[in-house]
Amino acid sequence: MMKNMSLSDPRVSRIALWGGLAFSFAFTALIWWLGERLNAISLLPDQGAMWYYWKLPQPTFLSRFSGWGLYVLHQVTFWGLIYYAQTRVKKYTPGLHAVNLWALGVNALFLFLHLVQTHVWYDGLAQDTPVWSSQGSVILMLCAILIMENQRRGLFFGKKVSFSTRVMSFVRHYHGYLFAWATVYTFWFHPMVNTSGHLVGFLYMFILLLQGSLFLTRMHVNKWWTLTQEVVVLFHGTLVAIFQGYDIWPMFAFGFAAMFVISQMHGLGWSRLTRWLVAGGYVIATLWVYSGRGWGTLNEVIRIPVIEYLVAFLMAGLVALGIWIADRLRKPDLAGQASMVEEK
Repeated sequence: MMKNMSLSDPRVSRIALWGGLAFSFAFTALIWWLGERLNAISLLPDQGAMWYYWKLPQPTFLSRFSGWGLYVLHQVTFWGLIYYAQTRVKKYTPGLHAVNLWALGVNALFLFLHLVQTHVWYDGLAQDTPVWSSQGSVILMLCAILIMENQRRGLFFGKKVSFSTRVMSFVRHYHGYLFAWATVYTFWFHPMVNTSGHLVGFLYMFILLLQGSLFLTRMHVNKWWTLTQEVVVLFHGTLVAIFQGYDIWPMFAFGFAAMFVISQMHGLGWSRLTRWLVAGGYVIATLWVYSGRGWGTLNEVIRIPVIEYLVAFLMAGLVALGIWIADRLRKPDLAGQASMVEEK
């Protein structure tokens, strides 16, 4: 069947998607299978929420160089492929471009390289960067999605926010570089150990790398597939909190579910009745959990939505400020060119 298909055939992108998902689950299983040998490595005692436990007590030059060197190589290569696609390919296809095959291959290669690097030198970027930076990079990605999807589904219960056209265009044009950084940085932040939290997190990163590799394809902008990227974080955050024994799992479960109710479900073409039923189910589930948890902790529900919307508006504001500054810097040049023409 494959012999009768060209790269532009829509079936090719579906094969890439489902094949990529199968590869992601298989590679996660490989991390789990090989991870037992890493348990022999001695680590420092856990020092609290702001401490990252999985890093060597005495890092070496090679443990740092291998992690940072491979990260930079992965990052620059992925950015280079995105730049090539934007400047040379430019158009969307129902199937795949040749550069998508390169992206899929490059990301798969670096998955294997990170696995080898972990088992030889162990350390990821967490040795030299704060623990919140990994989570923060993903939050920035989710907030950029809110801005990009505003025109299609609105920001609050289907209502659009008046972001300027230039801000929207800027975020849409350059989001690939931000998303590639967030994903690749987070991927190299952690060593490939086989704790439940790491396995769930790496599976999420693999899915995001798969999405990033499908740039300029119709699959990349499929509303159900893009929604999956946003909703998976609900399960990721909740499961990691449960696996690590934190009692704040409802903050992740109901916080990210609130994002679905407020923003995400309004781009699916559901009827008003369906959306009301989903919102009602969310309210009932929230009241049921917090009636036993204690009403004093109900503020957990709004923490993630408040952070995401504030960061989204801040991001849009910074982009608008950057555009305004660029315009101001450009105007003297334009004025100078005009005066030179007049003199001639």
